[in-house]
Amino acid sequence: MGGYALGTLARGEGHRLHVHDRLGSTNTEALERFRAGEAGPLWVVAHRQEAGRGRRGNAWVSEPGNLTASLLWPVEDVEPGLVPTLGFVAGIALASALAACGVAGCRLKWPNDVLASGAKLAGLLLEAENRPGGRRAVVMGFGVNVAAAPQGLPYRATCLRQMQYDTRAEDLFVSLTDGIVDAARLWECGRGFSRIRERWIADAAGIGASVSVRTGDTLVHGIFETIDEAGRLVVRSEDGTRRTVTAGEVHLGTAATAA
Repeated sequence: MGGYALGTLARGEGHRLHVHDRLGSTNTEALERFRAGEAGPLWVVAHRQEAGRGRRGNAWVSEPGNLTASLLWPVEDVEPGLVPTLGFVAGIALASALAACGVAGCRLKWPNDVLASGAKLAGLLLEAENRPGGRRAVVMGFGVNVAAAPQGLPYRATCLRQMQYDTRAEDLFVSLTDGIVDAARLWECGRGFSRIRERWIADAAGIGASVSVRTGDTLVHGIFETIDEAGRLVVRSEDGTRRTVTAGEVHLGTAATAA
């Protein structure tokens, strides 16, 4: 299928691209190719995704005109404890790609969303897999509402078209593939996460404001202070104590007080 292409930096780094008319899930396709011996870096793109996955197993259907892409990334040379920080690499790469396409005002929501005026514009999903022989890889999944926003969600969502941008998914993808190369160079297999962290914080939503994080039956509420050197959310409670959160359902601002 035509329309999608890699950026100059991505081609120079040896990235490859497979484009499909439709898939159940681009992440699943990338993982299956890894299991079959693919090493990556390999981009998998679908014009329509019909059985995508969000965090916590939420279904994610992407309509034509939206960007649905996954990147298979080898991590054999990355310390296992640093692998999850690739999620922040993906976040700043997508923020950079949106800015390169002229889209203003986007913010990164911990751990894996992109917001525009408080509404969800994009989501990220990181999935890791280990195979016999020491083969290890991560798939970074990107879902961006370019032409349409999903309906019937428990939160606000938007798309670039609603925001009065005429950016095409194909154009955004080119910028994203080059943005990943830039961010990965900064990351240096996790050794440079402090630089990624600085970039992420500069584009973060909700720092200094109220936040609530629900993990199972536990609710943590306070002020979103920062993310730490491992990428964990740091929440300061009313009594000044600080708690770090590894994962959970996050509500910012006025939504935090209602959570």
